[in-house]
Amino acid sequence: MPFLSIVIPAHNEAHRLPGTLEKVLAFLRTQPYSAEVLVVENGSTDNTLALARAFQEANPDVVRVLHEERRGKGLAVQRGMLAARGEYRFLCDADLSMPIEELPRFLPPQLTDFDIAIGSRELPESRRLQEPAYRHLIGRAFNLMVQALALPGFRDTQCGFKCFRGEVADDVFRYQTMTGMSFDVEILFIARRRGYRIVEVPITWYFDPDSRVRLVHDSMRMAIDLLAIRWNALRGRYDPPKT
Repeated sequence: MPFLSIVIPAHNEAHRLPGTLEKVLAFLRTQPYSAEVLVVENGSTDNTLALARAFQEANPDVVRVLHEERRGKGLAVQRGMLAARGEYRFLCDADLSMPIEELPRFLPPQLTDFDIAIGSRELPESRRLQEPAYRHLIGRAFNLMVQALALPGFRDTQCGFKCFRGEVADDVFRYQTMTGMSFDVEILFIARRRGYRIVEVPITWYFDPDSRVRLVHDSMRMAIDLLAIRWNALRGRYDPPKT
């Protein structure tokens, strides 16, 4: 069992993935613990899968590649988290908008007494760089909706950098139903219902102009998903089996 698993969902990431993997692997070589990197390629129409497999062939002791025909970031993350073997499992966006050097903030010994650590761009110690003001405002509006309908108290649920204790990931991700961008809210909603300790970690985050987020379309889709999460909860969809 490695100490750390890094899960990277990758859909049409041929131009960004090689640089990200090079930085991640270089960082891991400087660390004292064992680690694995899982690239979950899903539904790509470019050569993302071939590039990922080339890194696997060059680094067979560290890199694993999973191929999923269906699209959906949530689906890719779910598959990677449940396939990972690490004591801690770290979700990492392929754009590496948070420098990988900040990863120790999410792990012991720097961070202790937690079940899930979520990167936050909204804490006083956080830094958001190069982001257009209108995107920040739309993001804050969506967060207000998240807090009102699902997760009061969390300032940033959508940052793509999160760390889970292995047994917690095994528990919450098997109940995940959202396959798209709303999976973050659903996973944290399930975890809070389970009583897991969730902490926000301040990070430095760089805006990527090549972001895949479609502000209007995705915000509307996620608003509908928030209502679906509440409905799932009322139906007992997230409750563990009765013994």
